[in-house]
Amino acid sequence: MLSIDPNLQSERDNYKLLTGSIIPRPVAFVTTLSEDGVLNAAPFSYFNIVTADPPMVSVSVQRKQGRPKDTARNAMELGAFVVHISDESNIRQINETAAALPPEESEVALAGLTPVPSESIPVPGVAEAKVRMECLLERAIPLGGTAERPAADLLIGRVVRFHIDESVYEENGRIHAAELKAVSRLAGNDYAGLGPVFSIPRPE
Repeated sequence: MLSIDPNLQSERDNYKLLTGSIIPRPVAFVTTLSEDGVLNAAPFSYFNIVTADPPMVSVSVQRKQGRPKDTARNAMELGAFVVHISDESNIRQINETAAALPPEESEVALAGLTPVPSESIPVPGVAEAKVRMECLLERAIPLGGTAERPAADLLIGRVVRFHIDESVYEENGRIHAAELKAVSRLAGNDYAGLGPVFSIPRPE
């Protein structure tokens, strides 16, 4: 087995090991609103649950040359953002929003997605997602890099409203995974669907 010291590698080489090993990763499609009212959107696979009490999620937004990207900057300025779960029906449109657009242009418009008002925050979501979560920014933590030039902004969002399509909502309050058809990110340009499902009972 290889033993690799990450301090002796480039950021890119460490990135390849991380994204190739930590798979599959759920894809958060995040919308934010700029100070000028532009609806920004981008996909992120550095995404997970933080806690259910209260419900919180995390999204790590990598910086570009030490500067926060539109998503992180907008979320920190307005204190809110919307997280959508990417699925097989919309992943190609969501992938289009990864394009590097200037802040005054909307990725939502570029991808032909449909803005829909939120109920508890001022940031719109998109109608095409089967699951979306309105989030208030609980905390933004600069991480990595150096103190003067962090590598990423870890956004912790407190979910203040869930929007669930009836087609994926079960009577017991669970999400029907086979109907949601969530998409996960692998490495490079590769994505994966849910695939076979198997169960293993948890020990007492």
